[in-house]
Amino acid sequence: MANDTGTRAEKFPVGIASVGLAELTRQVPVDEPPALAPNAALAVIGKPTPRQDGRAKVTGATRYTVDIKLPGMLHGRILRSPLPHARIRSLDMSAAARLPGVRAVLTLVRPDDPAAAVVRYVGAPVAAVAAVSIDVAEAALRLIRVDYQALPFVTDMDHARETAAPNVFDSASAPQGYASGFPAASGLPLVGNVRGPAMQARGDATQGFAQAAFTVEAEYRTQVQTHCCLEPHAIVADWWGDGLTVYQSTQFTAGVRQELAAAFGLPPGRVRVVVDGMGGGFGSKSSLGNYGRIAVTLSRQAGAPVRIVLERQEEQIDAGNRPGTLQRLRIGAQRDGALTAISLRSYGTAGVALGAGVGNVAQEMYECPNFEGAQYDVFTNGGPGCAMRGPGNTPGAFGLEQAIDELAEKLAMDPLALRDRIDASPVRSEERRLGAERIGWSRRHAPGAPVTDGGPVKRGIGVAQSIWGANVQTNSACEVRIHRDATVEVLSSVQDIGTGIGTVLAQVVAEVLGLRPEDITVRIGDTEFPAGPPSYGSRTTASITPPARSAAWRALQSLLRVAAPALAVAPEDLLARGGRIVVRDQPARGMPFGEATALLRTDRISEVASRSDDYGGFRRRMGTDAALAQQDLGGVQFAQVAVDTETGIVRVERMVAVHDCGRPMNPRLIESQVHGGVLMGLSYALFEHRILDRHTGRMVNPNLEQYKLVGARETPVIEVILLENYQGRSATDAYGVAEPANIATAPAIANAVYNAIGVRLRSLPMTPAVVLAALGRMTAGSARP
Repeated sequence: MANDTGTRAEKFPVGIASVGLAELTRQVPVDEPPALAPNAALAVIGKPTPRQDGRAKVTGATRYTVDIKLPGMLHGRILRSPLPHARIRSLDMSAAARLPGVRAVLTLVRPDDPAAAVVRYVGAPVAAVAAVSIDVAEAALRLIRVDYQALPFVTDMDHARETAAPNVFDSASAPQGYASGFPAASGLPLVGNVRGPAMQARGDATQGFAQAAFTVEAEYRTQVQTHCCLEPHAIVADWWGDGLTVYQSTQFTAGVRQELAAAFGLPPGRVRVVVDGMGGGFGSKSSLGNYGRIAVTLSRQAGAPVRIVLERQEEQIDAGNRPGTLQRLRIGAQRDGALTAISLRSYGTAGVALGAGVGNVAQEMYECPNFEGAQYDVFTNGGPGCAMRGPGNTPGAFGLEQAIDELAEKLAMDPLALRDRIDASPVRSEERRLGAERIGWSRRHAPGAPVTDGGPVKRGIGVAQSIWGANVQTNSACEVRIHRDATVEVLSSVQDIGTGIGTVLAQVVAEVLGLRPEDITVRIGDTEFPAGPPSYGSRTTASITPPARSAAWRALQSLLRVAAPALAVAPEDLLARGGRIVVRDQPARGMPFGEATALLRTDRISEVASRSDDYGGFRRRMGTDAALAQQDLGGVQFAQVAVDTETGIVRVERMVAVHDCGRPMNPRLIESQVHGGVLMGLSYALFEHRILDRHTGRMVNPNLEQYKLVGARETPVIEVILLENYQGRSATDAYGVAEPANIATAPAIANAVYNAIGVRLRSLPMTPAVVLAALGRMTAGSARP
């Protein structure tokens, strides 16, 4: 029954399905649907439904941004700096502008302005052209004359921290804003190339360490990783009259529209952003990007559409990267394993950008009364970093989860037993239980135990955990239309970046209307539709599926009011099931869905719903458009590895990944997400490494041949276990899963390698050379400090 606050009481199933469900009453807005039953009782949601766009993708019918061809379209190319640090004394575009076929030229630096005449990394944009063909555009770039004054540079983070290192920025030109993953990091001091520290503390760490019976202390390093999106960054910008249409491979159509409107002084209603198919982003396509601004400016100047598609080398040097980090961790514990203090000091480099911290995993994963953290950004002359799947927490977990295993060994405790002692999460407790049983944890031997056949290959098992905030984009909306001819549409500007959110939206609407997912037409990726959430931060499903269900439910109520007189019952006595509108207590009485829609007096019913607050409230707001839910996302992953002690090759043979994301909306798609996270984490652990030549500042492996990625031969058996973890906090009770599967992978592999060979590898990637060097140190008696 509704009350005067506009809400009504609803009883929700809550808890972990494999453990047992309870019932909890929450207040729900009166215009939102009743509580959703557990997946076992549903017809469509929670079922392994195939992707709606699967056939189109494998047959080549999907239209990607690179497939867009508009009448009169020009091709844009960008001239990039060949030097890592230089002042541009002069820039002559005249010959390029005179070349036949060139329609627009653009200067991106200003030699007459000392603050705007400096480039700070190889690949920094200097100028751009738009021409009738790529060949003409390339020829125009070769005609541009630039006089560079080379300046001292630094590409190595350790060197950049030295007092005598060349400064990348001065205090006036250095970027401001978020640093090291903490929200309050703007305005931090810059000393040389080091900005920070961003600090966070609770309790008294000094006192906590004094109370510790045991301490572990170690240093961990992670490398710079590039995104390697299969589809390159691409845009077609079409400036027309007083408006703009942009086709872009983007993770956030609504956000790009706002960026464009602000940058070019246009009302948002005059800007349209479209993305159909997309071939991955992993955080690097979260914003417009400098290439996007360049394309729009060229289009406005030329009066014609302009297409810019980055080449692979451009992708590697100037499309973002995961920052490299150095972490110093110290952990104190009592004899029973209870933690007394954690101290974290980290340095990270995102090149010429900020945001190179190690997240919040050290202060949030485990119960510890005393914590002190100091995180620093270190500027270097490298391409700017940006968010990448599990930013901060991915390198952070590599350090923390190894340190926890090191502590367990010092306490003579099983690593799982220690986590049972210090981890208060009942969800991860169940994940540990299920995963240990599946991987065969009871067979795990002591670290470095000799193999029975005396051969060079040693095997080991390791575990690691992840934590990630359950993010929600409150500025998310969805429209559902029921047409008189019985067709149904769901519309939102939310984009499908390959995760299958379009299929999930079809499932949600089909569940409400008693139809099949294939009966629902999904129209997404266009800002002409209601504003959808971004596809990053594991927030898409949590943000858009509740309003989709609410809009479908409201539309159904209108349809039931139309059908009720024909069946001589009240609307509340009807429900939609199996393609029919039926009487609740007499399911044999009813009519086909199409007969009900044929009774509409108008062509269609349309309802728009937006994301409401989580039932029970959010933990905190993150600006006006986003919030953090009460619960965290997490997962526990187990790795089984084989290490050849003669060649140093590490082969991951098996991964068991146990995850929760609230209500699993489509297990097939979630398993696909987890597989992707595991493979990205494995590639991070063993192969990927951006290498800059310290003498030239150039990336020496700017391609997918020398820059190594995991391939089919290195892919292990991956077993995914999904928990149904109902919390009763939204119309669908669903949350994301993309980040956690990546976060826990590298530390699980590292702990498994230690279990195999008995020597700890504290830096990434764990290449054969690194393994052999560590084994050599062990032979010399210095492997275990």
